[in-house]
Amino acid sequence: MRPRDPHQPHRVASPLELFFDLVFVVAVSFSSQGLHHMEADGQVAAGLLGYFMVFFAIWWAWMNFTWFATSFDNDDWLYRAMTVLQMAGALIVAAGSTKALEEHDFALVTIGYVIMRLSLVAQWIRAGLHNRDLRRTTFRYAAAISAVQIAWVVRLFLPEGVGFVCFFVLVVAEVAVPMWAERHGTTPWHAHHLTERYGSFTLILLGESILASATAIVDTLGSGHHLVEMLAISAAGLIIAAGMWWIYFSREQHHHIKTLKSSLVFGYFHYLIFAAAGAFSAGIEVTVDSITGEAHLQHIVSALTLTGPVAVFIIGIWWLTLRHTLTSKASSLVLTGVALILAGSLLPGIFPVFIGALGVAVAVIATEMPSPEGGRDSAKIEKSSDSAR
Repeated sequence: MRPRDPHQPHRVASPLELFFDLVFVVAVSFSSQGLHHMEADGQVAAGLLGYFMVFFAIWWAWMNFTWFATSFDNDDWLYRAMTVLQMAGALIVAAGSTKALEEHDFALVTIGYVIMRLSLVAQWIRAGLHNRDLRRTTFRYAAAISAVQIAWVVRLFLPEGVGFVCFFVLVVAEVAVPMWAERHGTTPWHAHHLTERYGSFTLILLGESILASATAIVDTLGSGHHLVEMLAISAAGLIIAAGMWWIYFSREQHHHIKTLKSSLVFGYFHYLIFAAAGAFSAGIEVTVDSITGEAHLQHIVSALTLTGPVAVFIIGIWWLTLRHTLTSKASSLVLTGVALILAGSLLPGIFPVFIGALGVAVAVIATEMPSPEGGRDSAKIEKSSDSAR
């Protein structure tokens, strides 16, 4: 298991990585469904807290595999087998997500998470055995991850209140591992490959949101009631999803992965972006439930289940990438679009979806405005030159 060339031309996601993403989106889908049910029942705060806790397990395991694979993916039989084992852990997390959200029982989620993390520990050890120069870094990863997994298991036996506090302590410990492990030697990440991986996962999350919302709408249409409202929600939801896609991919992002610090900021901040994309589908489903009278929420709270995730997604992309390339006028237009999305939450019925679509469209227009570096075309030229290389 030798390190990959960080400057390898035409490096793309492997079929195994794409398969890995699809399995993980199953876990996202289950957690989004659990969020939808809790929001529709009026347990919005508890649902969001449980969703963010479960989503951390999904996101952190996905991101750690992604960064490991960009450095050490040799794609032999053992590497594939260990990756499939991580997929099994993701499915266990998916199976336990409902109990975690509704009953605060994280036992199954923890088991699945520990399986994913210990599978990666074996990969780090293998990489260290074959690379003398990176041995210290890889073994530091293996030791630190193993120690934290022991703590996750111990947490299951603590009183509920203590275990709740320990959850966030262990989250801090997990995110601190890469900072500590790579202090005396960084792994050879591939910036273009990583941003493609993040983009692919974003695409799958948005696709899952469209599927979930379409399923909810089709089920409602089968009853023959609220036909006009359901068609309107479907159209507006598609516009919102397309706008989120447009905004995310409006600029190249590989230049944000240079130093260890910038790479960590890019990777860690995607937690909010991914979580928002996953919660978007729950918001659409809650909107459908509100129209049919199945949701037990005030209209403002119901609307925020949709407009909130969309606003967080857009503001996250703006802060992470867009603000560095947009003029102040264009950035102001993006923020105006976000404000419009949130303002739509004050309206009843299906109006929040319409206003949300309008706000997303305003943000999309901002991304097409000339940038200080030479206009919108400069991003296209950069993209073309990257393809040529």
